[in-house]
Amino acid sequence: MNTLLQKNWPWLVAAGLIVLWLLSTAVKFEPPVTDTRPIGGEEDILKLAERDDVNVLFVLVDTLRADRLGTYGYARDTSPAIDRFFSTGVRFDRHLSQSSWTKSSMASLWTSLYPTRTGVTRYEHVVADEAVMPAERLREAGFRTVGIYRNGWIAPTFGFNQGFDVYTRAPRRKMNPSVRAKNPTISDTGTDEDTVAAGIEFLRVSGHDGRFFLYMHLMDVHEYLYDEESAIFGGTQSDMYDSSIRWTDGTLDVLFAALDEFGLAENTIVVVTADHGEAFRERGIEGHARAVYRETTEVPFLLSFPFRLEPGLVIPTRTEGVDVWPTIFDLLGLDLPDESDGTSRLPEILAAASGEPIPDSETNAFAMLDETWGRPPTMESRLRVAVTDGNWRYLRSPGRGKNGEAMEELFDGENDPAELRNLAEEEPERVERLRAIADANLEARPSWGEAPKREIGELELNQLRALGYAIP
Repeated sequence: MNTLLQKNWPWLVAAGLIVLWLLSTAVKFEPPVTDTRPIGGEEDILKLAERDDVNVLFVLVDTLRADRLGTYGYARDTSPAIDRFFSTGVRFDRHLSQSSWTKSSMASLWTSLYPTRTGVTRYEHVVADEAVMPAERLREAGFRTVGIYRNGWIAPTFGFNQGFDVYTRAPRRKMNPSVRAKNPTISDTGTDEDTVAAGIEFLRVSGHDGRFFLYMHLMDVHEYLYDEESAIFGGTQSDMYDSSIRWTDGTLDVLFAALDEFGLAENTIVVVTADHGEAFRERGIEGHARAVYRETTEVPFLLSFPFRLEPGLVIPTRTEGVDVWPTIFDLLGLDLPDESDGTSRLPEILAAASGEPIPDSETNAFAMLDETWGRPPTMESRLRVAVTDGNWRYLRSPGRGKNGEAMEELFDGENDPAELRNLAEEEPERVERLRAIADANLEARPSWGEAPKREIGELELNQLRALGYAIP
């Protein structure tokens, strides 16, 4: 790339995204008949750190539960493309997000710090400038960094653009009436097809001009969007959710095909994960950002390498959102964060690839939600917390117990996979131990002091309310 392009490429890419709607309808890809990547193994995983051509494609599917994907054992055929693509990669079988609300969860995912350590727990909070984000680390390492998002909670005004050369919403293409008629849940805010089309255009124009980190935040599952072809599961809210996963799976199939079409599959690490899940009245609660039970915090974490692993690997030990970027940095040979609540899962990957026993790295994992995240800043915080310990999950909810005290719950996920039977009274010693872990995590504070705050105007609040959040 010549000097002028090196200097101005972010602005050229941004300009290209703005006019993308003129081009994207003409860009069509069919899924590859065969996977062209070579077969790899433990040595190839280790050599990733020595390579200078490895890119990162990071896909965040907002509101995606792990247990609604075929690769995680779901009986319905919601995710054929995801299942196929990652069948020769790595599946982390028990992965916990750090919150059931996007902004808090994403702040933890990007910084590898628990919510109490990021300080991002309420709607006016902003990711501090002092926080070190993956895009900053990768840009320093020579990667071009591009982020395409649709969720307003991760807008630049909340600090999520740190380190990105380009961080933008995908341009919305005009839809003719026939397209709208075939997409019964479509809105005027665009779809993930716009986001993926923008990402594909970046790959087409700039995919071979040095290493890149491309992040795409998808929203159609959050908005229950689907079309006639993907509406195959019924008419309940849960059915429509499954149909939206099937729709998004088709959109990702196009992205995966483009990666192969442009000759980038053999030098790109692909990651798919989520910020939180969704509840369907398993215990009387619908949606998310209201509790931290398993249905809103157990999410996928899937990795695909520039080569195939045959068979693909399954990591059975507990992992969490704060582990994601330490693992990616370790794969790339980059230094791990100086300050982190997560850990690299590369040792488990290498053990699984070599056929050796997975290291006994089971650790406690932590999730939390401030129930007052959308209330006035003057309102006292009310914190819901969850701690996992092996197959056990401890939860504490403020004001839900007898006489208004906190309610404590304990679930045995091995013998009660849906986690509906509260064993707290039968296991007082385990409850006491996990309560102490929860309290210790709640006492932690950001190393940079309190999180910055910003006033949110009524227009922006209305845009966030349009996502379905009850903000006064």
